[in-house]
Amino acid sequence: MPAAPPPMTSTSVRRSAPRDTSAASRNIERGYLRGIRDGPRGRPVTWPCPTVTDRVVGSLAVTGPRHTAALLRRAARTHPDRQAYVHGEKDATYAWLDRAADGFAATLIGLGVAKGDVVCLLLPSSIKFAACYLGALRAGAITSALNLRLGAAEQASVFRRTRPKVTVVGDGARVPDGVDPGRVVPVTDLGPMLKAAALAEDRLPAIGPDDPACVVWTSGTTGEPKGAVYDHARMAAISANIGQLTEPGDRRLVVLPFAHVGYMTRMWDELASGTTIVLAGEPWSAAETLRIIRDERITMGTGVPTQWELVLAHPDLAITDFSALRVCGIGGAAVSPDLVRRMRETLGCPVLTRYTSTEAGVTTSTTVGDPDEIVANTVGRPAPEVELRIVSPDVRGVELPRSRTGEIVCRSPAMMRGYWRDPELTATVIDADGWLHTGDLGWVGDDGNLRIVGRLREMYSRGGYNVYPAEVEAVLADHPAVTQAAVVGLADPVLGEIGGAFVVAADPATPPTLEELRAWCRERIADYKAPDRLSVMEVLPVTAMHKVDKQALQGMGAD
Repeated sequence: MPAAPPPMTSTSVRRSAPRDTSAASRNIERGYLRGIRDGPRGRPVTWPCPTVTDRVVGSLAVTGPRHTAALLRRAARTHPDRQAYVHGEKDATYAWLDRAADGFAATLIGLGVAKGDVVCLLLPSSIKFAACYLGALRAGAITSALNLRLGAAEQASVFRRTRPKVTVVGDGARVPDGVDPGRVVPVTDLGPMLKAAALAEDRLPAIGPDDPACVVWTSGTTGEPKGAVYDHARMAAISANIGQLTEPGDRRLVVLPFAHVGYMTRMWDELASGTTIVLAGEPWSAAETLRIIRDERITMGTGVPTQWELVLAHPDLAITDFSALRVCGIGGAAVSPDLVRRMRETLGCPVLTRYTSTEAGVTTSTTVGDPDEIVANTVGRPAPEVELRIVSPDVRGVELPRSRTGEIVCRSPAMMRGYWRDPELTATVIDADGWLHTGDLGWVGDDGNLRIVGRLREMYSRGGYNVYPAEVEAVLADHPAVTQAAVVGLADPVLGEIGGAFVVAADPATPPTLEELRAWCRERIADYKAPDRLSVMEVLPVTAMHKVDKQALQGMGAD
């Protein structure tokens, strides 16, 4: 019987544990990563379609654990005392995390959770989030994590479709009205659950590589959240595609919420590499980021351009030691060559950009050694085992030659299985041959690097968060002072893109203000979807087809 884990909190100031750099530890981890990337006997692993093939499942069986919870067990035995998570003055070792996952899995099974049931996490990013996620995986459950910035209607939509057996609710969060959350577990009740005695192995469900592990939620083109389903094998494939952003024993600074695809689907990579995850402060600040990089000896940092600009402009920059940094990732918005150059020169490490999405996982990446212009103006070349094409946005399936702009489609073992309980929606983005249609527009140059030029649809990305105009327009149109509304994405030097709202006032004598409409939106949808600019017009311009002329509005917004 495993010993109970130590308490989650500490009353003493914790100092960072030294990075485990022993040759034995590095060799074990690198050997395992090579097995995942190369397959048995060094043969390349190929997945020509989203269905997990016998060859890939066999590869996982040869190289190590076949599912994420088993990989946690292996990590805990390989480096039990290494920090798995650091959050402020709290930390958790791999041994603690393994025991906590045992306890939560036993609790879930005791509550009647069976293999394939959904466990919903309505929690902020934290060590407890990680323990619950891994415990649910060990119980054979599917984890559905919700971004706490989603509006009540968006959260309710997720609950109605997932019908969770158990929902863990954090401080300050609440289950939306009118939904069935299953058994509600307040975060204050988690302590004893994480310390519960582990079940015997024969009482745990048998889990395979192709069993679903998580559902990652994002907004749909109409604003309704869509759930991308990932199984354990796909998470292993994502680990293989991370490339130079992962080294055994890394200490990685995480700035995105844990409900994001960048955390939910990278769990395999973190466990296989023995990574220490260091959480950024809430709310994010440049000063705290610099302190964490210095005090926690961060080796791998990520962020959106806005965050890196603020870091480079902070007064504490001159007194921060960046010597531990091995590589930094940047993405989520447009990146300038000047920012890449300043990051590289100031931080003293390579800077990489990638093309990722909730549905496609890691698709492309630049590499160490690429010039600043390539890092800034492209998203690199396809990751291992990723097939990428540029196709006509008008004639489905027609591939375009190099340097022609079209829709980006990809096929890989790292992409989602499909949308949660929505085969019809899945069929609109994954065709019969397994190609995922991203809805993004881009082109590939003679150098093999992918350039993103826009969205096939009207979505824009505000500071790394996707916003769909139709959803915001519907909310604005419900305001009593608005009779018509249109929203477009406008270029912004800080956030990459921001929302510009164009409305027709119900009473021209008392038009709505930007502050009024932003408050209205924040009460109904995620705060980052609220428009940043407002123009009140007598009429909205229309095309010959009597549709709102979005191109004309973008021109007005840019002036």
